[in-house]
Amino acid sequence: MLTMNDLSQGVAVLEGGEPWVVLETDFMKKAQRRPVLRTKIRNVRTGQVKERTFKQGDNIPEADVGKTKARFIYGSAGTYTFMDELTYEQYVLPADAVGNAAPLLREGTIVDIVTFEGNPVVAQLPLKMEVVVLSAPPGVRGDSASNISKEVTVTGNVKVKVPLFVTEGDVVVVDTRTGEYVRKAGA
Repeated sequence: MLTMNDLSQGVAVLEGGEPWVVLETDFMKKAQRRPVLRTKIRNVRTGQVKERTFKQGDNIPEADVGKTKARFIYGSAGTYTFMDELTYEQYVLPADAVGNAAPLLREGTIVDIVTFEGNPVVAQLPLKMEVVVLSAPPGVRGDSASNISKEVTVTGNVKVKVPLFVTEGDVVVVDTRTGEYVRKAGA
């Protein structure tokens, strides 16, 4: 069991039988009142974020959450198969456990598999991935006062908005959390 003083960023706790990870903590002590710890926690399975306040004397159960590196092998029929880098054990996860960036996965991509009580629950892709621009319309510049972008198709048939100078065949870096263009690879 954990106490209020044991909670810090990255600590995994059990809340309602589900694993949650502490994102932020804020210690508050007001005059003549017991201290409290306000936290923001994120559900490991669903990604839901909520605020939770812990008081002095609370016993907080610790979640058995681990992380292991795994290599993406293949995807089929809405499932994705990964192989543990150390034990060569294979994990099969549904599409919702991989997230919206699943189409960006390529064979051999290294991901973090988050486990809860020894069972894989979520695959966390790298924050940024390089992808190839498969098709890009020519950049036509009109009158504008701000950044101009165009929509291109990248590896995995994913649509991404990029600057006008990006052309077909270019390699660009995409943020896997938002699906947004970051920069041209090598720049």
